[in-house]
Amino acid sequence: MYPNPEFLLHLCGERDWEAAHSVGELCPASLTEVGFIHLSTREQVHLPANRLYAGRTDLVLLHIDPQKLDSPLRWEPGVPTDPESMRFPHLYGRLPISAVMNVTPYRPGPDGRFQPFEPST
Repeated sequence: MYPNPEFLLHLCGERDWEAAHSVGELCPASLTEVGFIHLSTREQVHLPANRLYAGRTDLVLLHIDPQKLDSPLRWEPGVPTDPESMRFPHLYGRLPISAVMNVTPYRPGPDGRFQPFEPST
């Protein structure tokens, strides 16, 4: 069974998020390149962050309400180095900015590596 998280996360640069506001949706390159937008749960987000964005200090996490997505969401394997049973949420369509509930900075630690996201209480 796949998880039913309260929210999903998408990593992007601050400028990409700002640009999405002018068109009302986020359409990252992955949508054209592989046909979907990479999403994560809070426990997973550090894996693609470290793989793709190591050391970057301009990232934000888009907190997405899965109920507000109007394109198919599928839970699929990541890359071979991810834990075998782990499935990532992939959005097969554009991400409407109306589905984004919150945006938080996502910065690496002093060693340049990202950690799992822990919401502030």
